[in-house]
Amino acid sequence: MFVNYYKGKNVFITGHTGFKGSWLSIWLTKLGANVTGYALKPPTNPSMFERCKIDDSVNSIIGDIRNRDNLNKAIAQSQPEIIFHLAAQPLVRLSYEKPVETFETNMMGTVNLLESVRSCPSVRVLVNVTTDKCYQNQESFWGYRETDRLGGYEPYSSSKACSEIITEAYRNSYFHPDQYEAHKVAIATARAGNVIGGGDFALDRLIPDCIRGLMENEDVLVRNPHAIRPWQHVLEPLAGYLQLAKSLDLEGTKYNGAWNFGPENDNEKNVEYIVSQICDLWNGSTSYRIDTRQQPHETSYLKLDSYKARKLLGYESKLSIDKALEMVVAWMKEYLENKENLYDFTVSQITEYENLSNKLK
Repeated sequence: MFVNYYKGKNVFITGHTGFKGSWLSIWLTKLGANVTGYALKPPTNPSMFERCKIDDSVNSIIGDIRNRDNLNKAIAQSQPEIIFHLAAQPLVRLSYEKPVETFETNMMGTVNLLESVRSCPSVRVLVNVTTDKCYQNQESFWGYRETDRLGGYEPYSSSKACSEIITEAYRNSYFHPDQYEAHKVAIATARAGNVIGGGDFALDRLIPDCIRGLMENEDVLVRNPHAIRPWQHVLEPLAGYLQLAKSLDLEGTKYNGAWNFGPENDNEKNVEYIVSQICDLWNGSTSYRIDTRQQPHETSYLKLDSYKARKLLGYESKLSIDKALEMVVAWMKEYLENKENLYDFTVSQITEYENLSNKLK
C-alpha cells in the first residue's frame, strides 16, 4: 500500500473538519505526514473533528474555500507537496435550499484552489474529491465508467460535475501532461460512492439519521427504501485516494484524470436493507417506518465501475457492507460511552483496516 510513503510529507487537506476530512487527517497523521487543514468550523455539533481532538495533531486553519486570498496564504505558508481537496457543500437536499452557496463552494472553491496550486511551486500532486453523482444519471444497471457523460439533476450533483470540468480545464491549460517536466504537477479527480463510517453527524444522510433515531429510542424514518447506492466504509475510498496520490507523485501524469472508487457488487444494497441491519446491530428491537411524504428528487439507482482503479492502482474493497456497518455501530457506541476523545478508537479501526489489507496481499 502506502504505509511508508507519507512519512515526513507535507500534505494539505481542504475540508479537514468534515466527516471524511477528519478520517483522512487522522490516517495521514498516523502515517507520519505533516498535515495542514483548511476548512470552515466543523459543520455539525457534535463533530468527529472535535470529538477526536484533531486540532491537537494537525495544523488546523479555519477559513472559507471561497476566500481566495486566505486560501492562497495558507497554502503558501504550509508549502505542501500533496493536496487533497475535500472542502464542499456535500448535501443533496441542502443544495435545493442553498443553490448559490452550493455552486460558489463547489465550483469557485475548486477554481480558487487551482489558482493557489498555480502559484505554489512546492505542490506536486492534487487530488480533487468529487462524487459518484457527477455522472449524467440514466438509472442504468451498469456501473458508470470514468469516460461516461457528466451531468447533474440538482444543484449538488451539477456543481460537482462542474468541479470535474474545471479541474480538467486547468489541467489542460496550465498543467498539461506534455509540459510535465516544466510544471511537475499531476492532477486527478476521485469519485466515490455513498460513504459511511463512525463520526458522521450530518443531517439528511441515511446513517446519521438512523443513529440519531436509535440514540433517542425513536423509530427510524426512511425516505426512499428501495433506492440502491454503492455503500462503502469511509476507509475504502480514502485508501484509494492515498494510493492515487502516491502514484501521481511517483509516476506523474500516467495517473492523471478521473478515477472511480466504488465497492464490490455485493455492497450495493437498497436503503431498507441498510436501515434494517443497523437496527439489528444496535439492539435488535428498534424498528423503522417509511416516510410517505413527497421528497425532492434523488437518484433511485447508482453504481460505479471501478475496474480502472482495480487494474491500474491495485484498488480493492476490503470490507463487506455488513462488516462496514458493524464498524459504524461500534464507533457510535464508543462515542456514547466516551464522548471526550475518540481519537484512539478511530486509530484502532484504521489499524484493523490496514492489517486486513496486508492479509489480502
